[in-house]
Amino acid sequence: MRTIGATAAEAGVHVETIRYYERIGLIPQPPRGRSYRRYPAETVRALRFIRQAREFGFTLKEIAGLMALERDNAGCAEMCERVDRKLAEVERKIAALTALRNELARMVKHSPRRGRHTECKVFDCLSGGSSC
Repeated sequence: MRTIGATAAEAGVHVETIRYYERIGLIPQPPRGRSYRRYPAETVRALRFIRQAREFGFTLKEIAGLMALERDNAGCAEMCERVDRKLAEVERKIAALTALRNELARMVKHSPRRGRHTECKVFDCLSGGSSC
């Protein structure tokens, strides 16, 4: 059992992050001992899971769902289904960002890069001009 500070350090998160996750019900709040709460090793593991899932782009709501699967002793197929959905979302975002990158590159490529801003393709496009 460890203090909140030791738990935070071991899990690689801030103390306020732990308190926030407790408030929203993502992790349980341990009972108060004589003067402060003592956190079990399971809390460190849960915090590491949350941190890693966040790095993979999962929202806190999605992470709560993943953690519920674990609590319910769900199979690997259910966990992979959630990851498949996240992967599809990432693929959609990549496609949208690629299209955006291409449009920005096209806009700059066709801009003369000289003269007044009124002659600039970028300005014209961002202003809703007809030459985009």
